[in-house]
This record gives sequence, structure tokens and C-alpha cells, in this order.
Amino acid sequence: MSEPTTPLMRQYVAIKKQHPNSLLFFRLGDFYELFFDDAVTAARELQITLTSRNKESDQSVPMCGVPYHAAENYLTKLLRKGYKVAICEQMEQPSKATKLVRREVTRVLTPGTAADVALAEQENNFLAAVARSNSQTVGMAALDLSTGEFRATEFSGTDAERRIFDELEQLAPRELLVPSELPLFDAIEPASGGRIAGCTWTPLEDWAFAPDYAVPILENQLGVLSLEGFGLAGRTAAACAAGAVLHYVKNTQKGSGLLAHIDRIGFYERHDCLVLDAVTVRNLELIEPLFTASGDATTLYRTLDACVTPMGKRLLRAWILRPSADIGAITARHAAVASLLHSLIHREELRRALEGVLDIERLLSRVTLESANARDLLALASSIGRLPLVKRALGEVSGASERLRELTECVDELEDVRERIAKTIVEEPPITLQDGGVIREGVDAQLDELRELNRNGKQYIAGIEQRERERTGIASLKVRFNSVFGYYLEITKANLHLVPDDYDRKQTLVNAERFTTPELKEYETKVLDAQERIIEIERRLFTELRTAVAAEAKRIRQTSLALAEIDLLACFAHLAASRNYCRPEMLAESSLVEIYEGRHPVVEVQQDAATRYVPNSLYLDNTSDQILLVTGPNMGGKSTYLRQAALIQIMAQMGSFVPAHSARMGLVDRVFTRIGASDNLARGRSTFMVEMTETAAILSTATERSLVLLDEMGRGTSTYDGLALAWAVVEHL
Repeated sequence: MSEPTTPLMRQYVAIKKQHPNSLLFFRLGDFYELFFDDAVTAARELQITLTSRNKESDQSVPMCGVPYHAAENYLTKLLRKGYKVAICEQMEQPSKATKLVRREVTRVLTPGTAADVALAEQENNFLAAVARSNSQTVGMAALDLSTGEFRATEFSGTDAERRIFDELEQLAPRELLVPSELPLFDAIEPASGGRIAGCTWTPLEDWAFAPDYAVPILENQLGVLSLEGFGLAGRTAAACAAGAVLHYVKNTQKGSGLLAHIDRIGFYERHDCLVLDAVTVRNLELIEPLFTASGDATTLYRTLDACVTPMGKRLLRAWILRPSADIGAITARHAAVASLLHSLIHREELRRALEGVLDIERLLSRVTLESANARDLLALASSIGRLPLVKRALGEVSGASERLRELTECVDELEDVRERIAKTIVEEPPITLQDGGVIREGVDAQLDELRELNRNGKQYIAGIEQRERERTGIASLKVRFNSVFGYYLEITKANLHLVPDDYDRKQTLVNAERFTTPELKEYETKVLDAQERIIEIERRLFTELRTAVAAEAKRIRQTSLALAEIDLLACFAHLAASRNYCRPEMLAESSLVEIYEGRHPVVEVQQDAATRYVPNSLYLDNTSDQILLVTGPNMGGKSTYLRQAALIQIMAQMGSFVPAHSARMGLVDRVFTRIGASDNLARGRSTFMVEMTETAAILSTATERSLVLLDEMGRGTSTYDGLALAWAVVEHL
């Protein structure tokens, strides 16, 4: 890069040096421009035209740009490809700048901190970090900046790194922060088959993970003197990982207030939930289909997704991936579903009320990150306006369970927040404050006065025009305006002899000349000043409103969390009614799995009307019927039967009713599957190698409360060797 000669390019280069690892979106008027190597990269990745600046000189600079108002889609594409983007804004009005317009980077977008770009409503966008407190303890923390969900865990022992890696594979973060001088996972990367798909790894300074730095950051954000209330006391690795996440977020979200929507962190341990490793999630097609061509209709998530709010959809995904292992929580969910199932009219009223609720979690995130526009606030107010209908429908559910009553109490109607937004913002505001017209009449007296001056401009100009015609006797005299000369009087050549001496000539045209007068100059100054003042006042009033809404983040977030669970429980009730699901009987101190006339939840809904699904029963316990050996011809349904057993267990522990005539089951701590090897064959690992590696992992970690599914055990080797392996595995289990 040669030394730039213009002030603008010198400014660009100086800012770019501060962000060498990011693509710099440099605001120039209505566009974000990129220069030099950034332009080449962006043009290639976004498939936009690459041009150049200073084409005629020997210092031609590669350049491309995207419109300011359409930048979100372009940013989303770059972030999904793993790029980091620094947003450089104009920090003053060009019309007021006496020299070069001052510009600063206001935020840095990374794959894990994308909170205000287009995100799939059903997916989280996690930023994760890992930290080590000693040689055998590794912690992990993950934050979805777009929703405020913040969680942490840690593991100890010789296999701590592998267990953390399993957790990360299931979490599927968009970005992972790791200590730059202490790379983790070196020992397990060969066995993992590669790094986490779709995840950008970001090295971070070691001191950002140090307890003396990371723990105070976390305590300050949560507003506490001790982390004991969040379950993090004595869990240094998890706390340090969480502190590193906050450090990174605060550095990238420059000037984004106090991140008020991040007000809690949840520590969890594996025994809190039914553990599903990445292999099991993939084999059971819980979230993604095994074969892309089949589409996501084959997944459990898509089959169960009857939620009507984005928050409910994300919670469904979370419950599928982390079914509960708490008998009390599971039973409470089942009771809530039963209450809604038996109140058909009020359940449907509830779902209709929830249909009008937009993504409150992500709207709140934009508010607290100071990136929300007027339309975002109106969307939030519109969603809040549905809350009285939600509470009324919940209040009318007969025999509401205790959990349903608790959730109803958690729904704050937030009428004060809705009213303040509605009284401040016009019904159809422009996208940007710069366009003006965002704030309602009557909110600010000075603003109303300035607007009145603008509105009366046409009449005032018409008055000047009429007076000057009468004074000069020039009937064709016109008062006009353009952005170069401002207001002027245009007089034809034929009437130039009538021009008064106090007219000041501005421009000569072929057939006319343009003049100005002291009165026009004074009016122009007043009008232009008024327009700038209007924008300034609207910006101030809008910022005050956004800050006031952000101050209510805790109330709004609590309501949003309650709405998500209400929506999901209503979804479960809707499915139970429409698909004839039954309530499973959960047994606290039992290893029994007794399913009478069970059905595969996904296959069942994909059957056409002419095909009759044949139910199948299952009985397993921990004494006489520990093993079920399934044999039969090809295409006989063996694999479907195995998956069906696991899916019904998962659904039951999620809190859903299940596709069966009846079901009685104890709690399972883990579900293991050994099915297929297609994902690893392309990585140079044979079917037999994959089978043995995965089977070894199952045998070393399965407990007496685990559900193990082995499909075609021993198929990757000869008949007798395969039989011997299968026999040995069954005996061990």
C-alpha cells in the first residue's frame, strides 16, 4: 500500500491500521466504502463490482462499496463466511465540518457478536470461550449477544478437554475465543476429525483469561460482589472463560452502554440434563438432516416446531439438545402441557395472542447495544401490546398447573414502556434518524416550533416572490432552490434592465440570470439551521427514549423468557391434541423404559394418508431385560425402531407428551448411538475405524442409566470378527 496523498485516504489508512484483521466499512455519505485489499476481498465474497479511486493517477486504489441502508445483508454474508468487520461512521454532519469529516469505528462485528444483523430466528448465535484453571480443569462459557443468554460449565479430569470439546460441538458456537499462548484441544483434535464446523477460532491475550482480570469483569457486569449466587463460586475456569467473553464483547461493541440485557449467567453441569453428544445429535437427526437432499422435514426439530414466537423456537431447539434430567422440572412441564391440552378454547386464544409477539429478546438486545432504530422500538411496543391478551388467556385456563401459574406471574404487561414508546414515535417512522420525522408532534415544544417554520416555508417563499414581482414589475420572476446556490431569484434576459441595485448576481445562464437578496439569504440560513436543529432534537429525544427502555431491560427480559416457555408448552399441547400423543409417566428411581404402541414422531407425520403406520412396543429395564436384540430383513424398520426409542425418551425428558398409546419410563443420563460412518469416510477413516472409535467412547462413558443404540454392530469387518465384537460389546454392556 503506497503512502496516500489525499486527506481522506490518510484518514482511512490511519483507522485501518487500528483494525488490521477486520474488513473496514468506511462511511462516505450514503455508502460504506472499502479500499485496497479489503475491497478486493469484499468484492469477491459479496460478488459486487470492484472499481478504483483516482483512476487517472499513478496511485489508483481498489475500491468497492455497499449502500448504507442495505448494509445488513452484506454484513450477514461476510460474518457467515467468518470475516470480522469494523464499522467506521461519520461522527459529525458533513455540512458542519470545517475540515475533513471526523470518523471513528463505532463497533466491530465478528461471527460471534453479530447481534443486529439478519439471524435465523430459530438459531442462537453463540460466542464461546475456553479457559484452564489447572492442568486438569477446563471451563467453557457461551454468550448469545443477540438474546442475552449466558451460560458456563467446567470439567475436571484427564478427559476434561475432550468433554469440553463435545460440549462445544453440540453448542455449535459461531466464534470460539482461546488463549493465544495456551492452545487447547491439541491432544484431541486428531480424534475429533477437525475443528467445530462453521466456527471461527479467535486467539485472545492470555491476561484476558486471568482470574484477577476476568472475574471482576464478570462481577461488575452482573452487579454482584460474589459469583456464589450464580453457582460459580470455586469454579475458576468457568468464571474466567465468562470474563474473557465479556472482555471481547465490550471491546467489539464500542460505546454500547452497559449491555443491560446481560444480567445473569447460568452454570450447568452434565448431570442436570440428558447428555447428547454431537454424534447422537447427528445420527438421530435432531436438528440437521443426515442427508441434505432430504431437507429439514426429517428432523425432530422441524417435526415438533409448532411454536409461534422466535423465542419459543429457540427454546425448543435448546430443550431438544439438552433434555432435562430433573424429575421435578419434567413433571412440572408435563402438568402444564396437560392443563393447556384440556383447555382447547383458551389454548388457541393464547396461541393467537402469541402470534403477534415479535422477537423481544433480539429487539431488547438491539436497544441495549444502542443499535435499535425507531422501527425496532415500535416493534417492541407492538409486541408488548399483546401481553394483556396473553395474560387473559392464561388466566382463563381451567385447572392451570403450578408451573403455568408461575409463568403467568412472570409476564409483566410493561404498559409504561409501551405507552412511552407509542407517545414518542410516529406510527410509520423512517429507517434512519437523519431522514427526520421520527418524533411525534407535541413531544417537544421547540421541535414543534421548528417544524412549523419548515411547513410555512412555501407560503413564505410565495410571499417573497409576489412582493418582488410587484416591486420590480417582472411578472415572470421566480424564487427557486438548489443544493449548490440555495434560494435564488431567476430573471430572464429580457427583464434584466428591471433588476434593482440591491440584487446580488449569483449565476449567469444562457437565457436567464440568478440573483439573491439579503432577505432570501436570511431566510435560507434560518431554514437550513431549523432542519439541522430538528434532526439534532429528534436524535436527542430518540436516544433518551432508547436509554429509558434499556433501563427496563431486566423486566423485559424476564417477560421474554416466560413467553418463550409459555409458547413452547402451548406448542406441546397443540401437538399432543393434533397427533394423539400421550403423557408419559416418569419414574424417579427406575431404569424402566416401557412404551406401548410407540410411533416414530418424524416418520409418522411424513406418511401419506394411504399409508398406515404400524406402532411398536418396547420394554427395557435394568434387571432381566437390559438388552434388546433386533433382527430382521433389510428395509424391515430396524433402524427406525431404534431411533424411535431414543426420540420418545428425549421427548419425554424435554417435557413433551410422546407418540405412543402409553409410556412409563425412568430418567436416562445419556443417549449413545453408533449408526453409519458417512461423515468420516471422506476424512480418510474407514467404516471399521469409525465404528471402533465411537464404540470405545460409548463403552468407556456409558453408565447403568444410559440408553445405547448400536446399529449393525461389527459390519465394518468380516462376519466372524464382527460377531465376536458384537458379542463382546453386548456382554460388557
